[in-house]
Amino acid sequence: MPKPKVFVTRILPSQGMRMVQEQCVADVWPHDLPPSREELLEHVGDVEGLLSLLTERIDAEVMDAAPRLRVVSNCAVGVDNVEVAAASARKIPVGNTPDVLTDATADMAFALLLSAARRIVEGVHYVRAGHWKTWGLRVLLGADLAGATLGIIGFGRIGKAVARRASGFGMRVLYHDPSVPPALGALPVDLDQLLRESDFVSLHVPLTNETRHMINEVTLNKMKLGAVLVNTARGPIVDLDALYRALKSGHIFAAGLDVTEPEPIDGDNPLLQLDNCIIVPHLGSASQWTREQMGILAAENLIAGLNGERLPHCVNPEVYTRP
Repeated sequence: MPKPKVFVTRILPSQGMRMVQEQCVADVWPHDLPPSREELLEHVGDVEGLLSLLTERIDAEVMDAAPRLRVVSNCAVGVDNVEVAAASARKIPVGNTPDVLTDATADMAFALLLSAARRIVEGVHYVRAGHWKTWGLRVLLGADLAGATLGIIGFGRIGKAVARRASGFGMRVLYHDPSVPPALGALPVDLDQLLRESDFVSLHVPLTNETRHMINEVTLNKMKLGAVLVNTARGPIVDLDALYRALKSGHIFAAGLDVTEPEPIDGDNPLLQLDNCIIVPHLGSASQWTREQMGILAAENLIAGLNGERLPHCVNPEVYTRP
């Protein structure tokens, strides 16, 4: 029986790539930048499987352009780039890569939290600019973590992992997630209380219509004066224009962003001129082990779908029960 044809929108880490190429006729996009919309539509015409990254919008148009499509495997835990309802309507299972990136992303959130609080990037620039002349009592004073309150918005796998790290720093942990019962000594509160009491706020919600721009002019003004904001979830959760104003005014002490809207952030965005805003290029899962495991899970989801088997990690399991 001939191998199924698939389109892979970027070169995977080694083991996952080998798995796909052994089982499939793989059309692999070879470039560092993702395919354009036109190129994506052109490459999916005769494929049975699609392995995508969060940089590709996999919507009804793409699915209709691929009449033989039987599985979409997204190499990410979030699937906001995939129109899951459209896939379900076509009985196409959609896979993701949860769990394996939890610790790496939680590490990045805490790295940004520490870096923003203690002004690490500013310190590096200070030294490189030749400003370090002596030790001083008032040089680049930051915020303390010990005894401070951390508010976590979204208390899933990654939110809980951040809470575990915070416990090692002696932080009081609040969280806002109505769907999750109390755990890890964290206190469930409503959003207003979390914003009002937290010295640090870390975002770990998926991107949905409800969470888009949930951090905006109103919610930023509710945050404690001098608080630190960290976002390792999805860029559109934060209104960057409102964040700029809050940082510029000093209401927010600092921010650490692993994600932005858009990605990459526009080079002329005024946030890039602020010393109290750290922006890194979506590195949450960027450890060697984590990315290797993500590639393996994405390959396993793809191959299972092509073999008519249940995906190991499926975000729309209703496709298996829908008549």
